Amino acid sequence: MPVRRAHVVPYRHACPGSPRSCDPCRVTERVLPLVVRIERAAPPQRTDALEAAATAVVRLLDRAQDRAEDGGEWLDEVAEWQDGRIRKVVRRARGAEWRRALALPGITVTVRTAEVRVHPPVPLDDWPRDLARLQVSGTDLSDDAAPQEAGPDDVVLWINPHLEMTAGKAMAQAGHGAQFAWWGADEADRAAWRERGFAVRVRTAGPARWDALAASGLPVVRDAGFTEIAPGSATVVADAPWLPVGVPEV
Repeated sequence: MPVRRAHVVPYRHACPGSPRSCDPCRVTERVLPLVVRIERAAPPQRTDALEAAATAVVRLLDRAQDRAEDGGEWLDEVAEWQDGRIRKVVRRARGAEWRRALALPGITVTVRTAEVRVHPPVPLDDWPRDLARLQVSGTDLSDDAAPQEAGPDDVVLWINPHLEMTAGKAMAQAGHGAQFAWWGADEADRAAWRERGFAVRVRTAGPARWDALAASGLPVVRDAGFTEIAPGSATVVADAPWLPVGVPEV
C-alpha cells in the first residue's frame, strides 16, 4: 500500500468519468473546519481533543458515504475537498462562540473531557462568518496523566516524538491519519470500526518505535509546512489492523 501524504499532494480536479465537472475552474478548493471547545475554567485534556478530532473526521466521511446513493448530505462538498488537498483547520471556541458553532451544520464528537465539532468542507476563501471569526491560536493543551497503552485491535495514530506541535496542529494531523485509516479499510473493516464508534487512540511514539513505524510501510502523514513545522515533515503514522506493512514508501 503506498504511503499517502496529506497537504503536499498538488491540487487536482476530478478525473474523467466523475459525476462532477472535469473543468478545474469549476472545482472549488475546500478546507475542513474543526472546532474544539476550550472553556477557560475547564479546558480539555490534549489526548482527548486529538482523539475527538480524529473520530470526528471519520464520522463525517462515513456520513457522506452512507448517503451517497441518494445524493445525500455534504456529498459534493466532501468529494470536492478530497479531490484536492485534504486540508484541515482547527479553531477554538467557548461560550457563545461554541453555541453558534453548534447551530451550523456539522457533527459533534465527545471523547471524555473533549468536545470537537466537524463541519462540512467550506471554500478556502469563503468560510461561514461564525467559523471565520474563531481563533486558531490558543490551543496549547496538555495531559494531566499519561494515556493508557493502546490495544492490539485499536486504530492507533502515532505522533512523531521529534516535533513540537500545538494541540490544534496535532488535531489536524491526527485527522489526516484517521482519514488514511478510513481510506485503507474495506466495507467489513469500516462496519466493525463503526460498531466501536470509530474510536481511535492517539499516542506519541518513542523515538525507536517511531523510526520502525515510519519505515514499516504504514501510511505516513507529511505536512505541507503552512504552519508550525517544516514542509515535508512526517507527523503521524496511521496503524490499524487492516493496514498492511512492509510496503516501501513511494
